[in-house]
Amino acid sequence: MADELLIAEGFTDVQYVEFPEGVKGLYDRVGSAAVDMTQWYLTPFVVAADKRTPIVFLAGVHTGCQELVAIGAIRTIRDLKGKTVVATAGGVLNSFVIAMLGHVGLDYRKDVNVVEMTPTEAVQSLAEGKAHAFLATAPLAQELRAKKIGHVIANMATDRPWSQYFCCMLVANREFVRKHPVATKRAMRAILKADQICALEPERVARNLVDRGFAKSYDYAVQAMKDIPYGRWRQYDPEDAVRFYALRLNEARVIGSTPQRIIAEHTDWRFLNELKKELKG
Repeated sequence: MADELLIAEGFTDVQYVEFPEGVKGLYDRVGSAAVDMTQWYLTPFVVAADKRTPIVFLAGVHTGCQELVAIGAIRTIRDLKGKTVVATAGGVLNSFVIAMLGHVGLDYRKDVNVVEMTPTEAVQSLAEGKAHAFLATAPLAQELRAKKIGHVIANMATDRPWSQYFCCMLVANREFVRKHPVATKRAMRAILKADQICALEPERVARNLVDRGFAKSYDYAVQAMKDIPYGRWRQYDPEDAVRFYALRLNEARVIGSTPQRIIAEHTDWRFLNELKKELKG
């Protein structure tokens, strides 16, 4: 949705990079400047920051695009002890699963069996009872509800503490931000305006997603756009989100860095603070 807005900001060459090696390659691509800027899940970028990957968090985009769906008598995250939990997207959602388990005192290494599957495999496994829970991202979560597969035990859009923090953030290559501050701010302005469009015109956005091949079902796409809390980039504090998830991952021994180090070395809120003043609410 930011395409036309980026052009209006003066960008003449906007490219969307494909990843034949899977999304795990995204972090190295941003770190190496093969990708200048992206909007993606927060937790795997926290893991990348822990490895000293030269990336920087610039702004929060939205909260709550994931739902933890379970089957049978499982009603809470604590009920997952001894169960099998599926995460997809090349394993990048595993860090969210780990954070959610750790928050209720479960150790992902010994208390729960966390496995990776493709989205299709995950849905089938859940439907057949081979897996007990699945962290589904939009619009797959909407599809599961429509097909009446499982029930939601944690909705990151509505359930605390998850609903209070960004799940997806705007991240850029550190050197790009240093060398091109004007371009960084202009790109951010376009993307944050597009964020507002997602909040105000979900039907238009869903149609765009389907027409461009990013989603197959209009019905699932429009429901996802209505469910995901877009348009809150000025209301929530992105630093709080980085601190919260970095602490969860540090406690789970996934990262060795403290939240303070991640924030000090891998965040830059200058442009966001300026845009909050410049853009009307």
